[in-house]
Amino acid sequence: MTLKVEKSDLEGVLLIQPVVHSDPRGRFFESFQKERYREIGVKEEFVQDNQSVSLKNTIRGLHYRSAPEQSKLVRVIRGEVFDVVVDIRKKSPTYGQWRGYTLSDTNYLQVYIPAGFAHGFCVLSETAEFLYKVSEYYSAEKEKGILWNDSDINVDWPTANPILSEKDKTNPALKDL
Repeated sequence: MTLKVEKSDLEGVLLIQPVVHSDPRGRFFESFQKERYREIGVKEEFVQDNQSVSLKNTIRGLHYRSAPEQSKLVRVIRGEVFDVVVDIRKKSPTYGQWRGYTLSDTNYLQVYIPAGFAHGFCVLSETAEFLYKVSEYYSAEKEKGILWNDSDINVDWPTANPILSEKDKTNPALKDL
């Protein structure tokens, strides 16, 4: 069983398409199998799974974690989102650049986000259920964010009037980190 993997020009970010088996009963796929993911470069030990349910036009992000930094493997289990990854590695040639991917419960795509990146998503469907594996345990004091509409990053979000948390409305700009 081979995973289809597309490498991003943001070094380390992977778009992963698992093999989906369909028959008259429905569908089956392995959403994570440690050895197969190690073979494609996902070597972290994921220690926690997080799940969120959000309404249409909700933006969650752009989030990252201070040291120890956190890697993520994300996917949508219900609905559709526009998923965004931003390179915040100061010595990277792609520092401040972003890439976006449409993830849904029908395309089964996953995004692997290594440490050194901020992450966020915007809900495109009426609701979306988002699942992510993380390599570090949750810590409120280590959870950080970048302003969702930072003009230096200039993410092309698919909504003009997002639903945001109070925290996400007031995160600092990338240049102020």
